[in-house]
Amino acid sequence: MKLVFVTSLVPDGHQSSGYEIANAAIIDSLRRAGVDVAVVGFLWPGRTPADPASTTVLGAVEVRTDVAPLAMKLRWLGKSMLSGLTFSSVKLREIAPAALRAELAALEPFDGYVLNSVTLPGAFEDCFRDKPCLFVAHNVEHRSAEENAKVAESPFQRFLYRREAALLRELEARLCRQARFVFTLAEEDREALGVAADARSATLPLVTRSPPPAAPGRREIAFQAGLIGTWTWRPNRIGLDWFLGEVVPHLPADFSVRIAGGTPPGLSSRHSNVTFVGRVPDATAFVRSAAVIPLVSRAGSGVQLKTIETFELGLPSVATTRSLRGIDYRPENCQVSDDPATFARLLVEQARFPRDVDGRDFHRRQRDMLDRRIRIGLEKIGYQSLEAVA
Repeated sequence: MKLVFVTSLVPDGHQSSGYEIANAAIIDSLRRAGVDVAVVGFLWPGRTPADPASTTVLGAVEVRTDVAPLAMKLRWLGKSMLSGLTFSSVKLREIAPAALRAELAALEPFDGYVLNSVTLPGAFEDCFRDKPCLFVAHNVEHRSAEENAKVAESPFQRFLYRREAALLRELEARLCRQARFVFTLAEEDREALGVAADARSATLPLVTRSPPPAAPGRREIAFQAGLIGTWTWRPNRIGLDWFLGEVVPHLPADFSVRIAGGTPPGLSSRHSNVTFVGRVPDATAFVRSAAVIPLVSRAGSGVQLKTIETFELGLPSVATTRSLRGIDYRPENCQVSDDPATFARLLVEQARFPRDVDGRDFHRRQRDMLDRRIRIGLEKIGYQSLEAVA
């Protein structure tokens, strides 16, 4: 079986975001099932595809709103209003539908599509209706937009987020109806998308690395707590704001917190024990230098890849309930609280005597279940395993 994996950004080997990590895990699982996967999508400017032989690049795009110049933001907004497309999808209308159809025709023969998230499928819906498809819902995007509207800083931003939420709700419903089977990354997202029946959907447990993690070893602790993420993404920012505004005031003044990753302009903390270190060359080395990992998600849907990575590495953590969505197994060195004062107390206790566990068992559980559930969806579009054929 040959499938075309339709994604806004093709894998380029960097895996600098949860979206990219999830894509790599899903593509690897499809290939372990024996599927010939051709990837189609756009590329970050200045990057090259990780697997050029199986990748069709539609162009290079910069889709981050926070770094776009005002003129580009206004252009996107105007195109969105005129076309009726979501703000996120209209950023990808850099080529004509006919050009995309020509690229897809060059990949024939193939058996169907894997529509990965809503952005590129939403930009070119009519191009993917000629064959059976699977839909991967990374998040319940309309709910994220609704949450963004609630915390928007101006009436105009609230209007834009509410408009985006309405368009996304309709788009997600259409993609779910079109798909032979829907994959979500969190169990509660199945019901939110209206596909809770086992015959319609399954949740994909994810891994953040292909080979298993190493066995626990000695670590050099450089600071008490470490957070890393894409803080320009609004759901992540909501969790970070909660941590900085409500948890940090309960921490001792000498409890050092380091925050890595891209941050929006002006983000800071009035507490001297908090340091923003920007992008780091080695994310794994950074988190392994922390005594404890705060997992601070408070918004959004889907699964938290940083939680999975922390569990794979066997690192001690304190998590909000929202940070554990989509994860069935919680290691014994993860404590849970949504109360800021309790969260801070647990961080201090964990950092005082950090205890690592072996994350290889968690990784094996996740990967085995991922492969089983991928096969369930593949069977809906005519897949037969090698064992079944034999």
